[in-house]
Amino acid sequence: MRNTLPDYRRERGLSQQALADLLGVSRQTVISIEKGRYDPSLPLAFKIVAVFGCRIEDMFTTESNN
Repeated sequence: MRNTLPDYRRERGLSQQALADLLGVSRQTVISIEKGRYDPSLPLAFKIVAVFGCRIEDMFTTESNN
């Protein structure tokens, strides 16, 4: 799954640690999500989009093999 988390985070001027604190997760979790090594659980994905005031589909998209 692809995500635009780094873009949204930078636009808001949040560090990875500040975002992690808002979400109640570790900085390493934020790094892993941003790099696409970890797909967040549905509850965490909803927390992420709530922080940025966007829709799930604006933040996360499936990768197409076309």
